[in-house]
Amino acid sequence: MALGLGTLALGCLIWLPFAMLLHPLLPRRIGQPLGRFVARIGFRGYLGVLSALCACRFDLDELDQLRDAGPLVLAANHPSLLDAVLVLARVPNTVCVMKADLMDNLLFGAAARLARFIRNDAPLAMTLDAGEELDRGARLLIFPEGTRTTAFPVDPCLATAGLIARRSQVPVQALLIEFSTPYLGKHWPLFRRPTLPLRCRIRLGRRFNPPQDVAAFAAELESHFRAELGPPWPSTVARPACSRARNAH
Repeated sequence: MALGLGTLALGCLIWLPFAMLLHPLLPRRIGQPLGRFVARIGFRGYLGVLSALCACRFDLDELDQLRDAGPLVLAANHPSLLDAVLVLARVPNTVCVMKADLMDNLLFGAAARLARFIRNDAPLAMTLDAGEELDRGARLLIFPEGTRTTAFPVDPCLATAGLIARRSQVPVQALLIEFSTPYLGKHWPLFRRPTLPLRCRIRLGRRFNPPQDVAAFAAELESHFRAELGPPWPSTVARPACSRARNAH
């Protein structure tokens, strides 16, 4: 765990001064593809370290089918902090909708701004920025739950993905992310020891046409996630609650 998190932090620190300097200096047409390329290569290297030294096993081959798929809204469930890293490492020219506090984070913010990732704190601006990226041919990664999953297998889905897809008239590709344990999930503290080996798989779910009724689409997407993901890791999810109960006595 220490080696894995340390590698990620070190990589971000190495790129940080370059990203901070290049963001105001480079025009968007140069800085944006550079930022996304460095993020993809850096995350691929990070996953390589996790695979070689940290007993992590990643099955991400199905994502390679999206390389030449054109503009898509990639709607993924969100079990772990690693989810965006996994997708960005394998799918080129992908822009991520990120929490505003991560965009302002000292470690990640400069790289995210150089790559022109999208903040989620202003809904109208987020929708317009997402549409512009899709018009340029990018893939847009969004987590319809709005945050990491708290009630597995999936929390209620928001209408944002459907709204963006309807406005831009691009399909929505569901991504099904599965972990062997809920490592770095909503209720997994950052420094809690993982259960190894850690296995992760991403499958391609259903591809939806641009919706007309975004509320109905959100419900349909949630139903698809529930049908495909199924119940997860009952013992590991229940463990924190059991520990609190024991401590209360």
